[in-house]
Amino acid sequence: MDMTTGNKTSRREPRITLVGAGPGDPELITVKGAKALKDADVILYDALVDEGILNYANPEVIKVYVGKRSGEHSYGQDAINKLMIDYALNYGHVVRLKGGDPFVFGRGYEELDFAAGYSIPAEVIPGLSSAISVPGLQQIPLTHRGLSESFWVVTGTTVSGQISNDLYEAARSKATVVVLMGLGKLREIVKLFRNEGKGQLPVAAIQSGSTKNEKLAVGIVDTIVELVEEKGISAPALLVFGHVVSLHPAYQPIREFYEALKEEL
Repeated sequence: MDMTTGNKTSRREPRITLVGAGPGDPELITVKGAKALKDADVILYDALVDEGILNYANPEVIKVYVGKRSGEHSYGQDAINKLMIDYALNYGHVVRLKGGDPFVFGRGYEELDFAAGYSIPAEVIPGLSSAISVPGLQQIPLTHRGLSESFWVVTGTTVSGQISNDLYEAARSKATVVVLMGLGKLREIVKLFRNEGKGQLPVAAIQSGSTKNEKLAVGIVDTIVELVEEKGISAPALLVFGHVVSLHPAYQPIREFYEALKEEL
């Protein structure tokens, strides 16, 4: 745990603010989110939060890392809830800083509900969800006239470690499908789309979107597994399945190859 002790001379009334940090780039946090960090007495932040975002905070703020990374100490949700309350009661304003948006697979409502159980005032400051902003930064629109009228945002892996049942339905739809936390199940997810006859459907895999560690693989359902391995893409990463991926500049050579192949056949 990374903790820096503050020097507050007087304790303020307890309150909690859930702040979405955005997809990774510290500059993509909202102005209101940055102001909340500046006002915080304590910040509890997750693994997916770029620590550069903490530069918006008062230098004397207490910073507590409660994220989860492979091979490192991590906090369960119950422990995080209790820490949040304890710090609020003892120090005042607690900012719970979460990657992306707190309400998109961020368990934000659980923390909001927990605070309500202790009658501690709480508010939410939304963040840019990686589901929309990361493809957007790659100039991949989730909807586009003539290509996609809607989109799904689905978790790749449920709490039980299984593929989400919603993915089966999403693979059958004509919508753009964004899969978060699904890289480890990529082969199984690809199989779902193949079973629906979508082996030629464009796909993008984006690692650490908006950050210096960003990597991109653009292909089709039939090739994306090999491309991900070839480019060394690892978690955290999201997947975008849909015809909108064909708008990405990197897809053009692929499109030309298949058009030429069709002409030869």
